[in-house]
Amino acid sequence: MLAVWLLVLVLGTAYLAHRRTAPLPALAIVAAYLLVMGAYSHAPSWLMVIFWLLWLAVALPLALPELRRKHFTKPLFAWFQKVLPPMSNTEKDAIEAGTVWWDGELFSGRPDWDKLLAYPKARLTEEEQAFIDGPTEELCAMVSEWQIGQRMDLPPEAWDHIKQHGFFALIIPKEYGGKGFSAYAHSQVAMKLATRSGDLASTVMVPNSLGPAELLLHYGTEEQRNHYLPRLARGEDIPCFALTGPLAGSDAGAMPDSGVICKGQWNGEEVVGLRLNWEKRYITLGPVATLLGVAFKAYDPDHLLGDKEELGISLALIPTDTPGVNIGRRHVPLGAAFMNGPNSGKDVFIPLDYLIGGPDYLGKGWMMLMNCLSVGRSISLPAVGTGAAKFTSLVTGQYSQVREQFNVPLSAFEGIQEALARIGGNAWLMDSARILTANAVDLGEKPSVLSAILKYHLTERGRECITHAMDVHGGKGIIMGPSNYLGRSWQGAPIFITVEGANILSRNLMIFGQGAIRCHPYVLKEMALAGREDRDQALLEFDDLLMQHIGFAVSNAASTLILSLSLGLLGKVPGDRISRPYFRALNRLSAAFAMLADLSMMLLGGELKRRERLSARLGDVLSHLYLASAALKRYHDQDYPEHVRPLLHWALEESLGKAENAIDELLSNFPNRLLGSALRVLVFPFGRRHQGPDDHLDAQVAAIIGQNAGDPALEAVLEGCFRPTSTEDPVGALQHAFNLLQEAAPLQKKLHKAVKAGQVRETPGQNEIETAVAAGVLSAEEGQQLQRAEQARRVVIDVDDFSKEELLPSEGKVR
Repeated sequence: MLAVWLLVLVLGTAYLAHRRTAPLPALAIVAAYLLVMGAYSHAPSWLMVIFWLLWLAVALPLALPELRRKHFTKPLFAWFQKVLPPMSNTEKDAIEAGTVWWDGELFSGRPDWDKLLAYPKARLTEEEQAFIDGPTEELCAMVSEWQIGQRMDLPPEAWDHIKQHGFFALIIPKEYGGKGFSAYAHSQVAMKLATRSGDLASTVMVPNSLGPAELLLHYGTEEQRNHYLPRLARGEDIPCFALTGPLAGSDAGAMPDSGVICKGQWNGEEVVGLRLNWEKRYITLGPVATLLGVAFKAYDPDHLLGDKEELGISLALIPTDTPGVNIGRRHVPLGAAFMNGPNSGKDVFIPLDYLIGGPDYLGKGWMMLMNCLSVGRSISLPAVGTGAAKFTSLVTGQYSQVREQFNVPLSAFEGIQEALARIGGNAWLMDSARILTANAVDLGEKPSVLSAILKYHLTERGRECITHAMDVHGGKGIIMGPSNYLGRSWQGAPIFITVEGANILSRNLMIFGQGAIRCHPYVLKEMALAGREDRDQALLEFDDLLMQHIGFAVSNAASTLILSLSLGLLGKVPGDRISRPYFRALNRLSAAFAMLADLSMMLLGGELKRRERLSARLGDVLSHLYLASAALKRYHDQDYPEHVRPLLHWALEESLGKAENAIDELLSNFPNRLLGSALRVLVFPFGRRHQGPDDHLDAQVAAIIGQNAGDPALEAVLEGCFRPTSTEDPVGALQHAFNLLQEAAPLQKKLHKAVKAGQVRETPGQNEIETAVAAGVLSAEEGQQLQRAEQARRVVIDVDDFSKEELLPSEGKVR
């Protein structure tokens, strides 16, 4: 009987904390319960003394704040100031860059789903849709991956089309001659281009993400905007931006590139300016750029501008014909043909008004870059990754129906279905996250943490989709030539993993490392107090924050227990019968994540910065919670369509399974193994609930990407994908063969049935179709229809070969 009283005490107290009941009322309820328990449970007196001492340990600090501040908060504040890791200015700018959005809700342990679902649905204007259906579709049709690779450049007509139709000006406002498109439209354009050619997408997306236009819009002077933005919009200037150098890649703050404040001659007059020396590499559009943005560290050794000598990272905009600028040579990134190359400057003198934003922004370059990166990384690379997933869904779904082995399509094999499911399921999930994040930018957010999540997970999943597509295509994918529509995507996949922050860095350091401080409701505020000079006031504010933080942590621990034991059934969630269980599961995992994040930071402090694998796993949990949120938001925005339910199930089981796996690995490697074991009971009292999509669900998703064009579930996966129709195009030829074989499927079954029954026996010099026509099993017209379908199949499965004369090893390419 005593066990029941104790269980009610534990669960009742946990429930009060879960409901975030105010401390004093909660303590009064617990005290009343202890009085009743002592009177009626026959609990031993020593046990009741322990319970009352525990109650006093909580009640006294709350009731006597002066005592608490002196003996608890003050020593803790001193310890906190001591263990707080040093933070460089570049780290501080990176952490404070951008805004906190839905990531903050997930960090809270109690996401407000009504808030997420109330955000407006992402939509294109008529003008944006017309641009995608017109100039973007036309641009895709102009290029061929093979031809781009052979000439190592886009064709001249494609360059002309890009400039004429303002593809470099998607983000430039209309008052400067640009398109003024939304972030969502920008993402849609980049994604469609990526479904045709990675080189084409790279060429267009860079000027519209991290580049001079973005920086000018946010920080440029009025004179700079009026001069450069119209020229960029018209394509008169081609921009690039130089940040990475040989000695400063991921650690851009370590760049040795310098700009020294000095006097020099400019237009026949002596002016104060900067003498720049730099060396950069990996700069997209660099070989053809006419306008170069460059990042460097500014110095004022002669104090021409003030007392400071080291002014910090600064950004300048320099025409590439400026004396001392060396630009034009090319890199060849894994055979990709988009323009990319090194540049350098030797004693390049520029006036101060070449600084982006003018002299007022001298030394503020890192802040400027971080804020712009948080937007660009939300759009360009996620669009490329999603484009790869959509394209591989298109071609692999069709190829698995066209290609047969053992007289059955490849799609009939369960091993192939597993690969098809991961391609199609990823495509829909990635698209959901891409749409939600682009829409957040349109709502005025600069989602720095979410941009790191998208950059990492959508480029990684894009690479995974290409890998599975290559496996399904087999020899078709590895023989290079005009008919290979996959090979160059395979070659180029590591490029998008590497650029704009290598994925290893993004996962292990950025997502949780930045998110833990930026998105946590209290940590950033507590860190700010640690450096305050007014110590008495800072201590009072720290005490208030500390009490809130402790309540937050206790509440999340209690919620983890209550939601785990109740299987998440407590509390009201939105959605329909399909989505409600997933909202509940996310509530449970969000509470667990918030609790584990707090405990990890408390136990490790600054050491967590170096325990990268723990940080990465916490980042994985946050990432998969966000991806799942995006899938549910998309399902809601589309009014719960029945045809996408297999895709929704796959996306949520995938995300929840990976989130739980990350928590499982975190607990297995928790710094305090005993605490890790205790937390496992709290988080997984009945074991893991989600293991990922099962075989039946995989088969359902695999079947979707093998459907005929027009199927609503397939269209949900392929929406926005470029689909060529010409049979001269290898992807168009695949579509043609797929259509003919689908139409001829009843005849194919009829023929196979006749062969099996012995009505048709293949004779020398005749194939089965000809024999069936001769035997009267098929009519002449039916035989011709089957022959056309088989000829189209053969066009698809054939690969290219070349004569010795066509191969030119000395030039390293095929004519």
